[in-house]
Amino acid sequence: MKLRLSYGLMAIVLVGALWTGTHRNRAPSSEERAQALEHTIKCPVCRGQSVAESDSPAAKDIRDEITRRISDGESDSEIRDFFANKLGADLLLRPASSGFGGLIWVLPVAVFVLAACVIAFAFRRWRRWGD
Repeated sequence: MKLRLSYGLMAIVLVGALWTGTHRNRAPSSEERAQALEHTIKCPVCRGQSVAESDSPAAKDIRDEITRRISDGESDSEIRDFFANKLGADLLLRPASSGFGGLIWVLPVAVFVLAACVIAFAFRRWRRWGD
């Protein structure tokens, strides 16, 4: 009984920590939004660099366009969609978090949870078998 209670409390603490870490208390500034977006879009000319890391003229143009669109009141997803439609979806460094692309985010977590359950089950059986 004590073991179950401790596992339950550990799960509550973990969920609370994950929730706290993913929710902000304040809205990001325009500059913070621009920097975050620049890190999620690939430079069309450079290999393996985001727009934020690149010094190419194309990257500078994209950074300027991001800033302009933020000042026009567009959301982050609208700006990402604009660049995906204009330059191709492979330009996005972060896949979509909904639809088929959402599997990229969910599958590793699901596999980890399943593996943890299998290991816990195996340890439980081994402990009983050894007694």
